Amino acid sequence: MSKGKLVIFSAPSGSGKTTIVRHLLSVFHEKLEFSISATSREKRGKEENGKDYHYLSLQDFRQKIDNNEFLEWEEVYQDTFYGTLRSSVEAIWARGKHVIFDIDVEGGLNLKEQFKDKALAIFVMPPSIKILEERLRVRNTESPESIARRVAKAEKELKTASLFDRFILNEHLETALKEAEKIVGDFLKK
Repeated sequence: MSKGKLVIFSAPSGSGKTTIVRHLLSVFHEKLEFSISATSREKRGKEENGKDYHYLSLQDFRQKIDNNEFLEWEEVYQDTFYGTLRSSVEAIWARGKHVIFDIDVEGGLNLKEQFKDKALAIFVMPPSIKILEERLRVRNTESPESIARRVAKAEKELKTASLFDRFILNEHLETALKEAEKIVGDFLKK
């Protein structure tokens, strides 16, 4: 089976990476397909299994780790795992498409390390930590403790931006979307 490319978007929560990835999926719908991550966390709001995430029990997630079914995985918070199922990526390649990820910083760097030149790793930079925190509050999906934990994690993640192939500052969404289209379009043409 011919392997396609990987387009990896990573950023702290609230940076706008999901919005950018959704936009790219609409622009490049014939070339890209979204990699749905697996997680052991509970669903939030209107999230759906198989659409937003593959929701697994903690026991099932650990079993898949033991069976080497993940390309990458991480315990983001205690007993809260996220990972990329090998079978999901292989199924997208089998359909003749490239894979686009909306993934945690560590997971993104892990995939880049594995797939080298077949992967483009893009870091989405928020304008500031203060704005990032405001975006998380406006979502109204998390407790103040959860927001504080995400902001602390974001401060660490921002220090990894230089490890990515490219970064996009998401200060003005329209500008960030156009920049993402150009970067990804050029990569897919190679």
